[in-house]
Order: sequence, then structure tokens, then C-alpha cells
Amino acid sequence: MSDGSTAETKTNTENNTNQKNSNEKKPDAWGYDLYPERKGSFKPKITNVLIGKEGKENIEKLKCEQNVFKCVQTSPIVKIMMAALKSSGCPIDIRRHISCEVCDYSVSGGYDPELNQIVVCQNVSTRKGMVQGVLAHEMIHMFDFCRNELDFKNMEHLACTEIRAANLTHCSFASAWSQGDASWTKIKKAHEDCVKTKALYSVLAVRQIDKLEAVDIIEKVFPKCYQDLEPIGRRIRRNSDDMFRAFREAKYYGYDD
Repeated sequence: MSDGSTAETKTNTENNTNQKNSNEKKPDAWGYDLYPERKGSFKPKITNVLIGKEGKENIEKLKCEQNVFKCVQTSPIVKIMMAALKSSGCPIDIRRHISCEVCDYSVSGGYDPELNQIVVCQNVSTRKGMVQGVLAHEMIHMFDFCRNELDFKNMEHLACTEIRAANLTHCSFASAWSQGDASWTKIKKAHEDCVKTKALYSVLAVRQIDKLEAVDIIEKVFPKCYQDLEPIGRRIRRNSDDMFRAFREAKYYGYDD
């Protein structure tokens, strides 16, 4: 990815373990190693080919591109984001601005502001629902870069856009519970904690930065960035009709096809 890249991470138990070793950083400070195909360094390993983990890249790419097309055609939240980007002077051409690629298994997608391009990890985001989540999340970054002129090398800017993406498209009570950020006695605070955790994982994935420093930056910008619901207008909960409500409301904000 470019020097200002962002990453859509998989927040699971494995990532929790990996973050405990945040001082043992990879040599690349900007997340290039998470996207080997983009870096030009991907080559299938014979051992992985033999066990079926690699060697099917062309098939994976075709399936990924089909899922991207389906999301663009049918997903309310993806349609909102595309309309908002178009209204902001940054229309999306899916052939130019969305790329299905092989990635490290710790990430499901990313945004490259240098090329203004979303990466969907074809070997990780293998279902339409996963692709929808990646597109919505990364389009928040694209929107912020287009409309708010974010500098992704600025840690406060990076933290803010990761907070916004997690807030609008990722976190729900179920997500918070899976990350260990929720209990039935603190439902109200669970969403905020989920957003902070998700943003922290994303920042640490693409920056060589101390975890405590990243936490401090996130806490500093959190109040303002958490309240910014543009362009969706509401937080999207899982297993709800929030996406459809937001889609119906988009025309009131000038975000319609």
C-alpha cells in the first residue's frame, strides 16, 4: 500500500494475541507487507499450493469481482457511499477504484489514498457479506480523503477516519461482545469500546507505533470523530433495517443516485 494506507483488520482472538506482541513489529512501517500483490512480492508457495491454500488466485479474483459487482448493484450502504462520493466530486469507477488482490490473512481490505483505490482481499473476503463490509468501511476512508482532505500520514487524521469507519459500518453489540468489549451490564458503553478497539487494531496494522501512543491518539480525537456520522447519518446495527433506513434518508442529504 502507499505510505498513507489504511487496513480493514479481522478483530478476533488471533489479533488480540498478535497485538500483545506489538513491539515485535514488521520491518515495514506503512503496511506494505500486508498487501504482497500490490507490493509486487506475492508468489504462491508450493507447500500452500499442495494444501489448497494458494494456487487459485484467478478463481478467487473472479469471485471477488463478482461479489463487488453484486454489492454495487444491491447493497444499500454501498449505494449510499457511492452516491455520497459522487456528490462530493469523487465518483467511483469500480474498474479503476476497486481492486481484488491477495493479502495477508490478518486483513480483509484496505484503502490506498495515493492511488485512491480500495483493496478487497480476495483470499480473505470470500463472501458477499464480507465484501460489503470491506467496501463500506473503506469507502468511509475514501470519502474522508475526498471531502475532508485527510492526511493519512498524520496519526490523528488516521485515527479519526478509523474511528468513523468502525463507528458507522462495523460495531454493534454482537461485534463488541466478540471483541470482549461488552457485557449485559454495560450495553450503552459497549459500542464506544468496540469502536476504539477496532480503530486501534486498524492503526496498529499499518503503523509502527507503540500501542499506548496509539491509544492516547485515539482517545484524544474520539469525542469529535465519534459524533461525525457523515455521510450515512446513523450507526448501522447488525440484523437491523438501519441500512435501508439510511438509504431512504440519503436523499434528504443530497446523496441519491
